[in-house]
Amino acid sequence: MQEVLFLVFLSLTSVIAYDNCPKCGTMDVPYPLSTGDNCGNPSYRVYCNKGVLNFLSETGFYYKIQSIDPSASRLIISPPMILTNTCMSSDLSLGGLTIDQNSPFNISSRNTVMLLNCSEGIRVSPLNCSLSSPCRLFEGVGEGRGCGDTLCCSYLKDASMTSHRIRVRAEGCTAYTSVVDLNPGDVNVHAWHYGIELQWIPLT
Repeated sequence: MQEVLFLVFLSLTSVIAYDNCPKCGTMDVPYPLSTGDNCGNPSYRVYCNKGVLNFLSETGFYYKIQSIDPSASRLIISPPMILTNTCMSSDLSLGGLTIDQNSPFNISSRNTVMLLNCSEGIRVSPLNCSLSSPCRLFEGVGEGRGCGDTLCCSYLKDASMTSHRIRVRAEGCTAYTSVVDLNPGDVNVHAWHYGIELQWIPLT
């Protein structure tokens, strides 16, 4: 249904398609992604800021784009920074990652999301808050160290969940990270691919 509505939107707005946009720094910007009104498809907007390609959330937060796979209609953005010694994501005040439901982008089902510094009330939701959750390993390294000795939970972002949001809030969980295509039982936390994979509706 979402794809049908988006294609109708394209038709009604008579969006004009152009060629590929120029590189942003060292990163190619493949069609239909667009960094301006005169290249790509403007409905697939990304932003080139001082040579760094970014994805802009509905709430106005920029997430750095790590990589793009145009053949699969996917890109990977960096999770927000977890502020030092606070266990708060830098997008906490905006409620986490939110994508406009009318845009062609959504969160793919290959992301294992780890919620950090959670309140006890979060246990009632269908999350893995056990000692075997991969978030326990993350709490022992890098940014995760500031979240040690707090409740953390993880979940696979599957089709049964909203594909347009990863939510954090002061009354729930105050920080998060995400790993793309995490294999069950993989405990080599330093080799995980930290990122949030987004997919877009291909043009036909």
